Amino acid sequence: MVAALLIVISLTCFSGWLYSTDAYWGVKWVADAHEMLSDLLLGLVALHLAGVALASYRHRENLVAAMIHGRKRLP
Repeated sequence: MVAALLIVISLTCFSGWLYSTDAYWGVKWVADAHEMLSDLLLGLVALHLAGVALASYRHRENLVAAMIHGRKRLP
């Protein structure tokens, strides 16, 4: 998931930058690609949050708190 998020964030940034250049300003496929990538990014973030919530529920521990303070319960 981390790799997918990093790749999609990079592609979204690249397509946004590309759309701001003189050569690609107003080009429809660049705008469509940027919109599709941003929607994909929102979907991946939602899946990631759902996965963290599911893992927290299944393992009966607060993974978000563990990510913040760096401590987990011992088994």
